Amino acid sequence: MTDTTPPALPDRLSVNPRSPHFVAEIFEHDVGIRFNGKERFDVEEYCISEGWVKVSTKSLDRRGQPLLLTRKGTVEAFYR
Repeated sequence: MTDTTPPALPDRLSVNPRSPHFVAEIFEHDVGIRFNGKERFDVEEYCISEGWVKVSTKSLDRRGQPLLLTRKGTVEAFYR
């Protein structure tokens, strides 16, 4: 019997594979982020305990990675 129960969501998670907060097993399932009561689809990284999300912009840094803006508020992570 295969167990398809998703792992518990961590307090801090990043979608960037180079980040130390990246967990590949989490992304085998569809993860949603609700920020200040509204679902966001552009979140690159979040921290529930500190209450912030990082969202990407159209601008790029000198290494070609998108610049990230930090927004503070209420963060809730869930599986869809």
